[in-house]
Amino acid sequence: MTSIRHFPATHPLPDWRNFGVMLRVLLGVNAMALLAALVLAPDLGGWLSAYVELAAVVEPCLLISLGLLSILRDVLWRLPLRLGQGGVLLLAGALAFALYGYWQSLLAAEGGSAWRAGLLAVAAAGLLLGYFELRAAAFSPAQAEARLAALNARIRPHFLFNSLNAVLSLIRARPQQAEEALESLSDLFRAAMRDPGELVSLADEIALGKQYLALEKLRLGDRLVVDWQVGEVALNLPIPPLMLQPLLENAVYHGIEPAAEGGTVRISIDQQGDELHIAIANPTAGQVQHAAGNQIAVANIRERLALYYDLEARLEIVAGEKTYEVRIALPCPKTAR
Repeated sequence: MTSIRHFPATHPLPDWRNFGVMLRVLLGVNAMALLAALVLAPDLGGWLSAYVELAAVVEPCLLISLGLLSILRDVLWRLPLRLGQGGVLLLAGALAFALYGYWQSLLAAEGGSAWRAGLLAVAAAGLLLGYFELRAAAFSPAQAEARLAALNARIRPHFLFNSLNAVLSLIRARPQQAEEALESLSDLFRAAMRDPGELVSLADEIALGKQYLALEKLRLGDRLVVDWQVGEVALNLPIPPLMLQPLLENAVYHGIEPAAEGGTVRISIDQQGDELHIAIANPTAGQVQHAAGNQIAVANIRERLALYYDLEARLEIVAGEKTYEVRIALPCPKTAR
């Protein structure tokens, strides 16, 4: 099973194909260009025009560099760390030197130096590599696993307590069903105690969600209606554990239980291109405390998604007058097709 220990995000060299890495590089280099323009401009009024002129050279070099680094990522990762970093510096410097020289020849411009452009590119690349190395150390597998364990520890008490309550409500009225529910509860406990650093298959996560909802169905009866809509997805797709259950729990406790007539919890799971889309919706029935009650689980899952996927995963909330929906988008590995 896939583990956070093997994630590319923990490699000292950046994953140049990762959206979060690309965004940080783009923002970092443009911030340096803005500062350089401020130094080069004769006054504050000429700052913007100086940046535009500088960007005409910086942006093509930056975009071509990112494209080449994404192609060479696996090759660079196989090298010793310092040698790989040296390769990145060499690529950035050589590309800046070549593009600046080409730009000067086209415009027949005097002033400036291709060598200086190359050295500045090497310096900027060095700063970014230093930042990414520090970031990789801060998000090392050991620290990431410790953070995940802390986050899972916040989810487990609510999960286990509410599951146990669902069983306790059956003991006197329906002892036979309570015994069956206890068997399901043992499976839920086992799932809750998994190593938080290990990913689980989508099929296992769906099965866990169905077991939990079956317990709640015993407690709430016809007041709880569940609508699963699972499209053509790769059920072996690895995803973080306890993604669905906390959201299903919120849907039941903040959307179904307060309403005397109950309602429907809708779960939609679909694979669109390179992304897995999960949506969980429930009625709000005008419950004022609904959104506030959901924030702990939502914030927890959002932070765990950041640890697992950086910026490549999204969690969105669509809160209407009568419905509350949580949408999650996860990247799909090419092997899970």
